[in-house]
Amino acid sequence: MRASRKAACAGAALAAALVGLVVPSSIVSAAPKLSNASSPSIPGQYGSLPAYNSNASNGGTLTTAYPPGAAPTWIFPITPAANLSVYDNDDFENYSWRPLFWSPDGYSPAIDYSQSIAKPPVLTNDNKTVTITLNSGWKWSDGQPVTSDDVLFDYWLWRGAVKLSPANEGDYTPGLYPDNVTSITAPNPTTVVINFNRTYNADFLLLEQLGVLVPLPAQAWAETSASGPIIPVDQLNLSNSEAIYKFLAAQSADLKTYGTNPLWQVVDGPYKISSYDPATGANTMVINTAYTGPYKPHFAQIDQLAFTSYTAEFDQLLTGNVDFGPVDFSDLPQVPTLESKGYDVWGYPDYGFQYLLYNFKDKTGDFGNVISNLYVRQALAHLEDEQALIKSRGVFDGAAGEAYGPAPGIPYSPFSPSDATKDPYPFSVSTAADILKSHGWHVVPNGTTTCVKPGTAQNECGPNIPKGTKMDWNLFYANQPPVTGTIDEVFASTAKQIGINLTLSAKTFNYLISDLNDVSSPKNDNDWAMSDFGGFTGYIYPTTNEIFNTTGSFNAGGFNNSLVNQAINNSIYSLNSNAVKAEDDLVSHEQPGLFQPEPDYIYAWKSDISGIPAGFEEASQEQYAPEEWWYVK
Repeated sequence: MRASRKAACAGAALAAALVGLVVPSSIVSAAPKLSNASSPSIPGQYGSLPAYNSNASNGGTLTTAYPPGAAPTWIFPITPAANLSVYDNDDFENYSWRPLFWSPDGYSPAIDYSQSIAKPPVLTNDNKTVTITLNSGWKWSDGQPVTSDDVLFDYWLWRGAVKLSPANEGDYTPGLYPDNVTSITAPNPTTVVINFNRTYNADFLLLEQLGVLVPLPAQAWAETSASGPIIPVDQLNLSNSEAIYKFLAAQSADLKTYGTNPLWQVVDGPYKISSYDPATGANTMVINTAYTGPYKPHFAQIDQLAFTSYTAEFDQLLTGNVDFGPVDFSDLPQVPTLESKGYDVWGYPDYGFQYLLYNFKDKTGDFGNVISNLYVRQALAHLEDEQALIKSRGVFDGAAGEAYGPAPGIPYSPFSPSDATKDPYPFSVSTAADILKSHGWHVVPNGTTTCVKPGTAQNECGPNIPKGTKMDWNLFYANQPPVTGTIDEVFASTAKQIGINLTLSAKTFNYLISDLNDVSSPKNDNDWAMSDFGGFTGYIYPTTNEIFNTTGSFNAGGFNNSLVNQAINNSIYSLNSNAVKAEDDLVSHEQPGLFQPEPDYIYAWKSDISGIPAGFEEASQEQYAPEEWWYVK
């Protein structure tokens, strides 16, 4: 399961098109295209992509499956941290409201300008000024053009939302967008000029700050009530934008009206909501016949089904009742059977990371004080054997890559450190035990390890850890997919060998990202020590600003480290194109969570479905583009 960060991506096309900007070398190098997607020589790949067949038919219903427990719960594209997941953003909202810059391009870390609403942005004034020109021809489903006013409307909604509460927008970090905008203007209907308050790292500015821009229909949504007047964009201010946000957020919270609320029918994407089941999140999207994007959708309707387990979902694949859906690792032995029934199966890792989240604010059993010591986190890191997990048939069966920090080694990224696949804390139970012993803990294999030397000296347990403190903690994990529980069970079993007792409890993905989150649910700070909801996706420029910065909007575990904050600061503001690599190296060393193997995201398509290869490849990045698929005649 993955949470999401809206992010654009780097690529050679961007470098060639930028005027007035000296492009950092890191942004020029794009990943190699998956031109031979069925070749087993491509590192990290599983299976083969569907074959390309241009003989497309129009109409019909595409039936898709959400991962169990992860159906969308929010439709309004200002998404609170408690709802921020790829299943809300990339697999639901993006069907109807397109981001200004479309990414990735297949699995490659590049903006696909052929599908973007805007042309490549131009940076001037020492990267303080950004000029964005919208492509002509994009229209809303009500016939109105997509204009610069719609970008300004999105900006004002952000301002109103985060002024009311920082948790109202999961991609928000105090001090950054929109706080850092000194002015935003629309000189004409196709131009937006944004002035920022200081110079930013060009990669960060292009790939992070501009990546959150989503034009929204001002002509239909700029109202404070269903019967209220539409407020012109040039009259928007903080007060009325707060009121508009409150109205739209209240409508989005009313799940039962998704299919009937006229607000959600005004879209610029290829599909719009037709029905929604508030009990399960299952929904039906219908074609936006007025879609003006480059790839006209072929399917007349998309039925998106919700399941309670991967077993139930895979059974529906085997019976042919689902056209497209995820394949869990536990079902890999049955892939040959699935292929014999007429499916193509393919997977690849995404630009994100998996990790077990530590709660630094949990006072129960002094866990927060214990985990705040780097030596404890290092000892825990020595207890995970990534190579064994990847090779194991009961876990990943080879369909994953080693990953020891927030930047991937696979897929290729120009921002990943050169040692991204080198384990800084190699698996060793004895090393983990020795670390604890050397810091004042009495290690009792298969018993309970306790602090016997309280204090702050180098050979003592650490600040605010009383004598007798036990290494006895809870660990919540996502009940789907099963591999998450398997990884955590293995970790708990290994930890028990040196007297660390972990009590495991399975919860839904949506519960974990909403309720076990120090940002969105501080009332639960003392209820959990560790949580494993999966990780993050859409992570092309791999700064951990929102996640491990002390003030990060998704710093769900309350991590607070001045060195990491400074490294993040350098990634954002330094002109050094390698700053983000240094940040990721430091984060890997500091272990704010237990980093885990980066799994392939494996999907099955019925073999009578074809499409543009990049449109299939994007599924591995948890972004679906069904307008680029079709049934073969």
